[in-house]
Amino acid sequence: MQTLYPEIKPYARHALAVDEPHVLYVDESGSPDGLPVVFIHGGPGAGCDAMSRRFFDPRLYRIVTFDQRGCGRSTPYASLEKNSTWDLVADMELIREKLGIDKWVLFGGSWGSTLALAYAQTHPERVHALLLRGIFLCRPQDFQWFYQEGASRLFPDYWEDYLAPIPADERGDLMQAFYKRLTGQDQIAQMHAAKAWSTWEGRTATLRPNPQVVDRFSDSHRALSIARIECHYFVNNAFLDADQLLRDMPKIAHLPGLIVHGRYDVICPLDNAYALHQAWPNSELQIIRDAGHAASEVGITDALVRGADDMARRLLDLAPDEA
Repeated sequence: MQTLYPEIKPYARHALAVDEPHVLYVDESGSPDGLPVVFIHGGPGAGCDAMSRRFFDPRLYRIVTFDQRGCGRSTPYASLEKNSTWDLVADMELIREKLGIDKWVLFGGSWGSTLALAYAQTHPERVHALLLRGIFLCRPQDFQWFYQEGASRLFPDYWEDYLAPIPADERGDLMQAFYKRLTGQDQIAQMHAAKAWSTWEGRTATLRPNPQVVDRFSDSHRALSIARIECHYFVNNAFLDADQLLRDMPKIAHLPGLIVHGRYDVICPLDNAYALHQAWPNSELQIIRDAGHAASEVGITDALVRGADDMARRLLDLAPDEA
């Protein structure tokens, strides 16, 4: 089994002003002359961390990571102003231009796969290939499954904690009920709602219980950006038409892609990946038999690291022993 590459430090950091009031954190690591890859984090609202760089061979890749609007080290924190899918697509294109990159590989999981597909369908000429994990098509049924009814039946105990901040008479539309609290003036109610929303995601992200993942999602500071930004996007259907990402796959059908998805992913069920693969003839689907949703699960990490290695060899035309 392949494991993550050793931790590395960035060789360059940037503060990139986009639409006011947003300033994005961007960094570069690996080889300055390597194959450009951009790591697109999930959420939306999760931010990057040191693990984000470790899926890629730093001798072969020029690794770009950035925190999307309102999260991580980007400012202002947890801001919903001028924060939409298409703002983020424009930000990615600005980052590419500012860094002098002609084309890059897109690497994204969960919401990162959503944004990778939206960017690629907007700028297909700027993409070498896509490496995607835990596909999230952001269709109405996907929001319904995880935030209203579906996954609730697999985790009734965790679901009870998720419901706790919402009165019984508001539970007919849970996303709207959470949105009201996450955007309201009552800071105690806001934090209570944020922790319930984010902890539900952390508890269900892995096949085997993982306290580190749960702790990461339930941290108060992180929970606020995850819950506020996710809920803002999802009550707006991620600013996408229903089935838009599948509808527009002909625009990128020629691009090579790897889809890695856990068999027991209950946040983004496997039908997301299956539908994408069927609409994308040039993709390879790897179903990881003993995994859920998280990139940190052993089988998913293995597939992603191997996939990134293989993609570098293909695109750089290296023999296996040169990589």
